[in-house]
Amino acid sequence: MPHLETLYHLAILAGLLLGLAGVVANLACFDRLRPAAPPPAGDAPLVSILVPARNEALNIGTCAGSLLAQDYPHCELLVLDDHSTDGTGEILRALTARGGRLRVLTGDPLPPGWTGKGWACHQLAAQARGAFLFFADADTAHAPGTVSAAVAFARQHRADLVSAWPALLTATCGERLIIPMIVFLGMVMYPHWLLLFLQNHPHLAARVPAWARRVLGAANGQFMFFSRAGYERVGGHAAVHDHLVEDVALGRAVTARMGEGMRLFNCDSLQFSTVRMYRSFAETWEGFTKNLRAAFEESLVGFLAIGAWQFGGFLLPFVFAVLAPCPLVFAQIAVIYLIRGLLTVRFRTSWLSCVLHPVSELLGLLIGLNSWRRSARGGVSWKGRTYQVSSVPRGR
Repeated sequence: MPHLETLYHLAILAGLLLGLAGVVANLACFDRLRPAAPPPAGDAPLVSILVPARNEALNIGTCAGSLLAQDYPHCELLVLDDHSTDGTGEILRALTARGGRLRVLTGDPLPPGWTGKGWACHQLAAQARGAFLFFADADTAHAPGTVSAAVAFARQHRADLVSAWPALLTATCGERLIIPMIVFLGMVMYPHWLLLFLQNHPHLAARVPAWARRVLGAANGQFMFFSRAGYERVGGHAAVHDHLVEDVALGRAVTARMGEGMRLFNCDSLQFSTVRMYRSFAETWEGFTKNLRAAFEESLVGFLAIGAWQFGGFLLPFVFAVLAPCPLVFAQIAVIYLIRGLLTVRFRTSWLSCVLHPVSELLGLLIGLNSWRRSARGGVSWKGRTYQVSSVPRGR
Protein backbone atom coordinates (compact mmCIF):
# COMPACT_ATOMS: atom_id res chain seq x y z
CA MET A 1 0.00 0.00 0.00
CA PRO A 2 2.75 2.56 0.73
CA HIS A 3 4.21 1.77 -2.70
CA LEU A 4 0.85 2.34 -4.41
CA GLU A 5 0.34 5.55 -2.48
CA THR A 6 3.72 6.82 -3.66
CA LEU A 7 2.89 5.96 -7.28
CA TYR A 8 -0.44 7.76 -6.93
CA HIS A 9 1.18 10.94 -5.60
CA LEU A 10 3.90 10.77 -8.27
CA ALA A 11 1.20 10.49 -10.96
CA ILE A 12 -0.67 13.52 -9.58
CA LEU A 13 2.57 15.50 -9.34
CA ALA A 14 3.46 14.59 -12.93
CA GLY A 15 0.01 15.72 -14.09
CA LEU A 16 0.38 19.02 -12.23
CA LEU A 17 3.83 19.58 -13.72
CA LEU A 18 2.39 18.98 -17.19
CA GLY A 19 -0.33 21.48 -16.31
CA LEU A 20 2.31 23.99 -15.24
CA ALA A 21 4.20 23.43 -18.50
CA GLY A 22 0.99 24.05 -20.44
CA VAL A 23 0.33 27.26 -18.52
CA VAL A 24 3.87 28.51 -19.16
CA ALA A 25 3.51 27.69 -22.88
CA ASN A 26 0.16 29.47 -22.98
CA LEU A 27 1.51 32.54 -21.22
CA ALA A 28 4.46 32.67 -23.60
CA CYS A 29 2.18 32.96 -26.63
CA PHE A 30 -0.93 34.64 -25.20
CA ASP A 31 -0.90 38.03 -26.87
CA ARG A 32 -2.50 41.30 -25.77
CA LEU A 33 -4.15 44.24 -27.42
CA ARG A 34 -1.70 47.09 -27.77
CA PRO A 35 -2.28 50.80 -28.31
CA ALA A 36 -2.61 51.73 -31.97
CA ALA A 37 -3.08 55.10 -33.60
CA PRO A 38 -6.51 55.51 -35.19
CA PRO A 39 -6.16 54.92 -38.94
CA PRO A 40 -6.89 57.80 -41.33
CA ALA A 41 -10.54 58.05 -42.33
CA GLY A 42 -9.80 56.70 -45.80
CA ASP A 43 -8.25 53.53 -44.35
CA ALA A 44 -10.76 52.89 -41.57
CA PRO A 45 -13.29 50.15 -42.37
CA LEU A 46 -16.63 50.62 -40.62
CA VAL A 47 -16.82 48.86 -37.26
CA SER A 48 -20.26 47.99 -35.91
CA ILE A 49 -20.21 47.85 -32.10
CA LEU A 50 -23.06 45.59 -30.99
CA VAL A 51 -24.32 45.38 -27.40
CA PRO A 52 -27.21 43.16 -26.26
CA ALA A 53 -28.84 44.48 -23.09
CA ARG A 54 -31.47 42.87 -20.88
CA ASN A 55 -32.04 44.45 -17.48
CA GLU A 56 -28.65 46.17 -17.46
CA ALA A 57 -29.59 49.49 -15.84
CA LEU A 58 -26.60 49.27 -13.50
CA ASN A 59 -24.15 48.90 -16.38
CA ILE A 60 -25.48 50.18 -19.69
CA GLY A 61 -24.77 53.87 -19.14
CA THR A 62 -21.10 53.23 -18.40
CA CYS A 63 -20.75 50.69 -21.20
CA ALA A 64 -22.45 52.76 -23.90
CA GLY A 65 -20.69 55.93 -22.76
CA SER A 66 -17.29 54.26 -23.06
CA LEU A 67 -18.10 52.97 -26.55
CA LEU A 68 -19.36 56.35 -27.70
CA ALA A 69 -16.01 57.83 -26.62
CA GLN A 70 -13.91 55.66 -28.97
CA ASP A 71 -11.23 57.46 -30.96
CA TYR A 72 -11.74 55.26 -34.03
CA PRO A 73 -12.99 57.48 -36.86
CA HIS A 74 -15.55 55.17 -38.50
CA CYS A 75 -17.82 53.16 -36.22
CA GLU A 76 -21.47 52.81 -35.26
CA LEU A 77 -22.91 51.71 -31.92
CA LEU A 78 -26.04 49.56 -31.85
CA VAL A 79 -27.58 48.53 -28.53
CA LEU A 80 -30.55 46.16 -28.40
CA ASP A 81 -32.95 46.53 -25.48
CA ASP A 82 -34.11 42.94 -24.95
CA HIS A 83 -37.44 43.51 -23.17
CA SER A 84 -35.82 45.10 -20.11
CA THR A 85 -37.99 45.94 -17.11
CA ASP A 86 -35.47 47.84 -14.97
CA GLY A 87 -35.03 51.15 -16.77
CA THR A 88 -32.40 50.05 -19.29
CA GLY A 89 -34.50 51.40 -22.17
CA GLU A 90 -34.95 54.80 -20.54
CA ILE A 91 -31.20 55.16 -20.00
CA LEU A 92 -30.54 54.30 -23.64
CA ARG A 93 -33.16 56.72 -24.91
CA ALA A 94 -31.58 59.50 -22.84
CA LEU A 95 -28.22 58.76 -24.43
CA THR A 96 -29.78 58.75 -27.89
CA ALA A 97 -31.34 62.14 -27.28
CA ARG A 98 -27.86 63.64 -27.07
CA GLY A 99 -27.28 62.76 -30.73
CA GLY A 100 -24.25 60.94 -32.10
CA ARG A 101 -23.70 57.46 -33.44
CA LEU A 102 -25.85 55.43 -31.04
CA ARG A 103 -28.82 53.50 -32.40
CA VAL A 104 -31.14 51.73 -29.97
CA LEU A 105 -33.04 48.69 -31.22
CA THR A 106 -36.07 47.14 -29.55
CA GLY A 107 -35.82 43.38 -29.45
CA ASP A 108 -38.36 41.17 -31.16
CA PRO A 109 -40.04 38.38 -29.16
CA LEU A 110 -37.80 35.40 -28.46
CA PRO A 111 -38.49 32.62 -31.00
CA PRO A 112 -38.71 28.99 -29.84
CA GLY A 113 -35.36 27.25 -29.72
CA TRP A 114 -33.24 30.40 -29.34
CA THR A 115 -31.37 31.65 -26.30
CA GLY A 116 -31.99 35.26 -25.39
CA LYS A 117 -28.46 36.53 -25.93
CA GLY A 118 -28.04 34.64 -29.18
CA TRP A 119 -31.30 36.08 -30.53
CA ALA A 120 -30.33 39.60 -29.47
CA CYS A 121 -26.90 39.31 -31.14
CA HIS A 122 -28.50 37.90 -34.29
CA GLN A 123 -30.81 40.90 -34.53
CA LEU A 124 -27.92 43.29 -33.96
CA ALA A 125 -25.81 41.65 -36.67
CA ALA A 126 -28.71 41.88 -39.11
CA GLN A 127 -28.83 45.66 -38.63
CA ALA A 128 -25.07 46.21 -38.62
CA ARG A 129 -23.35 47.72 -41.64
CA GLY A 130 -19.71 47.26 -40.63
CA ALA A 131 -16.87 45.27 -42.14
CA PHE A 132 -16.07 44.31 -38.53
CA LEU A 133 -18.64 43.25 -35.92
CA PHE A 134 -17.60 43.99 -32.33
CA PHE A 135 -19.90 42.18 -29.88
CA ALA A 136 -19.47 43.56 -26.35
CA ASP A 137 -21.36 42.64 -23.20
CA ALA A 138 -23.30 45.35 -21.42
CA ASP A 139 -21.30 44.87 -18.22
CA THR A 140 -18.03 45.85 -19.92
CA ALA A 141 -16.36 49.25 -20.23
CA HIS A 142 -13.70 50.23 -22.75
CA ALA A 143 -10.96 52.85 -22.97
CA PRO A 144 -11.12 55.23 -25.96
CA GLY A 145 -8.46 53.35 -27.95
CA THR A 146 -10.09 49.91 -27.75
CA VAL A 147 -11.58 49.75 -31.24
CA SER A 148 -8.42 51.13 -32.85
CA ALA A 149 -6.36 48.48 -31.06
CA ALA A 150 -8.76 45.69 -32.05
CA VAL A 151 -8.77 46.70 -35.72
CA ALA A 152 -4.96 46.83 -35.76
CA PHE A 153 -4.73 43.40 -34.09
CA ALA A 154 -7.28 41.80 -36.41
CA ARG A 155 -5.54 43.17 -39.49
CA GLN A 156 -2.07 42.18 -38.31
CA HIS A 157 -3.12 38.59 -37.58
CA ARG A 158 -5.62 38.20 -40.44
CA ALA A 159 -8.12 37.11 -37.80
CA ASP A 160 -11.66 35.98 -38.44
CA LEU A 161 -12.34 36.33 -34.72
CA VAL A 162 -10.42 38.18 -32.01
CA SER A 163 -11.65 37.16 -28.57
CA ALA A 164 -10.24 39.46 -25.89
CA TRP A 165 -10.25 38.91 -22.13
CA PRO A 166 -11.03 42.10 -20.17
CA ALA A 167 -9.76 42.81 -16.68
CA LEU A 168 -12.07 41.09 -14.17
CA LEU A 169 -13.48 43.48 -11.57
CA THR A 170 -14.56 41.84 -8.31
CA ALA A 171 -15.81 43.47 -5.13
CA THR A 172 -17.58 40.95 -2.89
CA CYS A 173 -15.89 37.97 -1.30
CA GLY A 174 -17.88 35.52 -3.45
CA GLU A 175 -16.83 37.26 -6.65
CA ARG A 176 -13.18 37.33 -5.62
CA LEU A 177 -13.15 33.64 -4.77
CA ILE A 178 -14.97 32.30 -7.84
CA ILE A 179 -14.58 34.61 -10.83
CA PRO A 180 -10.77 34.27 -11.18
CA MET A 181 -11.38 30.55 -11.73
CA ILE A 182 -12.40 31.49 -15.29
CA VAL A 183 -8.80 32.42 -16.03
CA PHE A 184 -7.50 29.39 -14.15
CA LEU A 185 -9.62 26.94 -16.13
CA GLY A 186 -9.06 28.76 -19.41
CA MET A 187 -5.28 28.64 -19.11
CA VAL A 188 -4.85 25.22 -17.46
CA MET A 189 -7.33 23.25 -19.55
CA TYR A 190 -7.02 24.96 -22.93
CA PRO A 191 -3.88 24.66 -25.16
CA HIS A 192 -3.68 28.13 -26.72
CA TRP A 193 -0.16 27.31 -27.94
CA LEU A 194 -1.42 24.33 -29.95
CA LEU A 195 -4.20 26.34 -31.58
CA LEU A 196 -1.73 28.99 -32.70
CA PHE A 197 0.65 26.35 -34.08
CA LEU A 198 -2.08 24.66 -36.12
CA GLN A 199 -3.44 27.97 -37.42
CA ASN A 200 0.04 28.84 -38.64
CA HIS A 201 0.19 25.45 -40.41
CA PRO A 202 -3.28 24.95 -41.94
CA HIS A 203 -2.06 21.97 -43.99
CA LEU A 204 -1.43 20.19 -40.68
CA ALA A 205 -4.69 21.45 -39.20
CA ALA A 206 -6.58 19.92 -42.13
CA ARG A 207 -5.29 16.48 -41.05
CA VAL A 208 -6.60 16.88 -37.50
CA PRO A 209 -10.00 15.20 -36.99
CA ALA A 210 -12.92 17.63 -37.05
CA TRP A 211 -13.90 16.86 -33.44
CA ALA A 212 -10.37 17.67 -32.25
CA ARG A 213 -10.31 20.98 -34.14
CA ARG A 214 -13.61 21.91 -32.53
CA VAL A 215 -12.34 21.11 -29.04
CA LEU A 216 -9.55 23.65 -29.54
CA GLY A 217 -12.05 26.45 -30.05
CA ALA A 218 -13.10 28.83 -27.29
CA ALA A 219 -13.98 32.48 -27.13
CA ASN A 220 -15.07 35.08 -24.60
CA GLY A 221 -18.44 36.65 -25.34
CA GLN A 222 -17.57 39.76 -23.33
CA PHE A 223 -15.39 40.92 -26.25
CA MET A 224 -15.74 39.24 -29.65
CA PHE A 225 -14.35 41.08 -32.65
CA PHE A 226 -15.37 39.36 -35.89
CA SER A 227 -14.60 40.15 -39.46
CA ARG A 228 -17.98 40.18 -41.15
CA ALA A 229 -16.74 37.61 -43.66
CA GLY A 230 -15.68 35.29 -40.87
CA TYR A 231 -18.95 35.75 -38.97
CA GLU A 232 -21.03 34.95 -42.03
CA ARG A 233 -18.81 32.04 -43.01
CA VAL A 234 -19.55 30.17 -39.76
CA GLY A 235 -23.24 31.02 -39.92
CA GLY A 236 -23.24 33.67 -37.19
CA HIS A 237 -25.41 33.34 -34.12
CA ALA A 238 -28.09 31.55 -36.13
CA ALA A 239 -25.78 28.54 -36.36
CA VAL A 240 -25.59 28.30 -32.55
CA HIS A 241 -29.04 29.67 -31.77
CA ASP A 242 -29.85 27.09 -29.08
CA HIS A 243 -26.49 27.13 -27.32
CA LEU A 244 -26.30 28.67 -23.86
CA VAL A 245 -22.56 29.34 -24.18
CA GLU A 246 -22.70 30.85 -27.64
CA ASP A 247 -19.23 32.37 -27.42
CA VAL A 248 -17.56 28.98 -26.96
CA ALA A 249 -19.73 27.53 -29.73
CA LEU A 250 -18.74 30.29 -32.15
CA GLY A 251 -15.07 29.85 -31.28
CA ARG A 252 -15.41 26.15 -32.02
CA ALA A 253 -17.15 26.90 -35.30
CA VAL A 254 -14.10 28.93 -36.35
CA THR A 255 -11.48 26.37 -35.27
CA ALA A 256 -13.44 23.57 -36.92
CA ARG A 257 -12.55 25.30 -40.19
CA MET A 258 -8.96 26.28 -39.47
CA GLY A 259 -7.85 23.69 -42.00
CA GLU A 260 -9.50 26.01 -44.54
CA GLY A 261 -7.52 28.96 -43.22
CA MET A 262 -9.92 30.43 -40.64
CA ARG A 263 -8.19 32.03 -37.67
CA LEU A 264 -9.22 32.62 -34.03
CA PHE A 265 -7.05 34.58 -31.61
CA ASN A 266 -7.60 34.84 -27.88
CA CYS A 267 -5.73 37.72 -26.26
CA ASP A 268 -6.10 40.03 -23.30
CA SER A 269 -7.51 43.55 -23.32
CA LEU A 270 -6.43 44.34 -19.75
CA GLN A 271 -5.08 47.72 -20.81
CA PHE A 272 -8.37 48.68 -22.45
CA SER A 273 -11.39 46.82 -21.07
CA THR A 274 -12.95 45.89 -17.75
CA VAL A 275 -15.91 43.73 -16.83
CA ARG A 276 -17.82 43.15 -13.63
CA MET A 277 -19.71 39.99 -14.43
CA TYR A 278 -21.74 39.63 -11.25
CA ARG A 279 -22.38 41.67 -8.11
CA SER A 280 -22.94 39.05 -5.42
CA PHE A 281 -22.26 35.45 -4.51
CA ALA A 282 -25.81 34.51 -5.53
CA GLU A 283 -25.43 36.06 -8.99
CA THR A 284 -22.04 34.42 -9.43
CA TRP A 285 -23.44 31.03 -8.44
CA GLU A 286 -26.39 31.35 -10.81
CA GLY A 287 -24.31 32.65 -13.72
CA PHE A 288 -21.76 29.86 -13.52
CA THR A 289 -24.51 27.30 -13.03
CA LYS A 290 -25.95 28.42 -16.35
CA ASN A 291 -22.66 28.06 -18.21
CA LEU A 292 -20.58 25.21 -16.83
CA ARG A 293 -22.46 22.13 -18.07
CA ALA A 294 -23.51 23.85 -21.31
CA ALA A 295 -19.90 24.59 -22.26
CA PHE A 296 -19.35 20.84 -22.76
CA GLU A 297 -22.31 20.50 -25.17
CA GLU A 298 -23.25 16.78 -25.32
CA SER A 299 -19.95 15.55 -23.91
CA LEU A 300 -20.87 14.27 -20.47
CA VAL A 301 -17.61 12.28 -20.51
CA GLY A 302 -15.62 15.48 -21.03
CA PHE A 303 -17.53 17.27 -18.28
CA LEU A 304 -16.92 14.44 -15.81
CA ALA A 305 -13.28 13.99 -16.82
CA ILE A 306 -12.44 17.66 -16.29
CA GLY A 307 -14.34 17.63 -13.01
CA ALA A 308 -12.49 14.52 -11.84
CA TRP A 309 -9.11 16.05 -12.68
CA GLN A 310 -9.99 19.28 -10.90
CA PHE A 311 -11.03 17.28 -7.83
CA GLY A 312 -8.12 14.85 -7.82
CA GLY A 313 -5.39 17.17 -9.03
CA PHE A 314 -6.29 20.57 -7.61
CA LEU A 315 -8.32 19.85 -4.46
CA LEU A 316 -7.35 16.46 -2.99
CA PRO A 317 -3.71 17.45 -2.34
CA PHE A 318 -4.98 19.89 0.29
CA VAL A 319 -6.98 17.11 1.91
CA PHE A 320 -3.95 14.82 1.98
CA ALA A 321 -1.87 17.64 3.45
CA VAL A 322 -4.11 17.48 6.53
CA LEU A 323 -4.88 13.74 6.72
CA ALA A 324 -1.71 12.12 5.35
CA PRO A 325 1.03 14.71 4.79
CA CYS A 326 4.16 13.76 2.90
CA PRO A 327 6.79 15.58 0.77
CA LEU A 328 5.10 14.63 -2.51
CA VAL A 329 1.83 16.19 -1.35
CA PHE A 330 3.56 19.44 -0.43
CA ALA A 331 5.29 19.41 -3.81
CA GLN A 332 1.86 19.11 -5.46
CA ILE A 333 0.56 22.06 -3.48
CA ALA A 334 3.63 24.11 -4.39
CA VAL A 335 2.97 23.51 -8.10
CA ILE A 336 -0.68 24.47 -7.69
CA TYR A 337 0.23 27.73 -5.99
CA LEU A 338 2.87 28.45 -8.61
CA ILE A 339 0.23 28.09 -11.33
CA ARG A 340 -2.24 30.26 -9.45
CA GLY A 341 0.39 32.90 -8.68
CA LEU A 342 1.53 33.15 -12.31
CA LEU A 343 -2.03 33.60 -13.50
CA THR A 344 -2.94 36.08 -10.77
CA VAL A 345 0.00 38.30 -11.72
CA ARG A 346 -0.52 37.98 -15.48
CA PHE A 347 -4.26 38.66 -15.47
CA ARG A 348 -4.41 40.91 -12.39
CA THR A 349 -7.11 38.88 -10.67
CA SER A 350 -7.91 38.71 -6.97
CA TRP A 351 -5.21 37.33 -4.70
CA LEU A 352 -7.94 36.04 -2.40
CA SER A 353 -8.82 33.31 -4.88
CA CYS A 354 -5.15 32.40 -5.17
CA VAL A 355 -4.42 32.24 -1.44
CA LEU A 356 -7.68 30.41 -0.68
CA HIS A 357 -7.40 28.14 -3.71
CA PRO A 358 -8.95 25.08 -1.97
CA VAL A 359 -12.06 27.13 -1.16
CA SER A 360 -12.29 28.48 -4.71
CA GLU A 361 -11.78 25.00 -6.15
CA LEU A 362 -14.44 23.49 -3.90
CA LEU A 363 -16.93 26.21 -4.80
CA GLY A 364 -16.20 25.69 -8.49
CA LEU A 365 -16.81 21.96 -8.20
CA LEU A 366 -20.06 22.51 -6.30
CA ILE A 367 -21.26 24.92 -8.97
CA GLY A 368 -20.35 22.35 -11.62
CA LEU A 369 -22.41 19.70 -9.85
CA ASN A 370 -25.30 22.14 -9.51
CA SER A 371 -25.05 22.96 -13.21
CA TRP A 372 -25.21 19.27 -14.08
CA ARG A 373 -28.17 18.72 -11.75
CA ARG A 374 -30.12 21.72 -13.03
CA SER A 375 -29.36 20.92 -16.65
CA ALA A 376 -30.66 17.36 -16.24
CA ARG A 377 -33.81 18.30 -14.30
CA GLY A 378 -35.60 20.98 -16.20
CA GLY A 379 -33.04 23.50 -17.29
CA VAL A 380 -31.14 26.51 -16.00
CA SER A 381 -32.52 30.01 -15.50
CA TRP A 382 -31.07 33.41 -16.32
CA LYS A 383 -32.70 36.84 -16.33
CA GLY A 384 -36.21 35.46 -16.13
CA ARG A 385 -35.83 32.80 -18.81
CA THR A 386 -35.35 29.04 -18.46
CA TYR A 387 -33.22 27.10 -20.92
CA GLN A 388 -32.44 23.49 -21.65
CA VAL A 389 -28.78 22.63 -22.21
CA SER A 390 -28.12 22.59 -25.94
CA SER A 391 -27.12 19.67 -28.03
CA VAL A 392 -24.05 20.04 -30.21
CA PRO A 393 -24.62 23.25 -32.17
CA ARG A 394 -25.40 22.91 -35.82
CA GLY A 395 -22.75 25.39 -36.93
CA ARG A 396 -20.87 24.71 -40.10
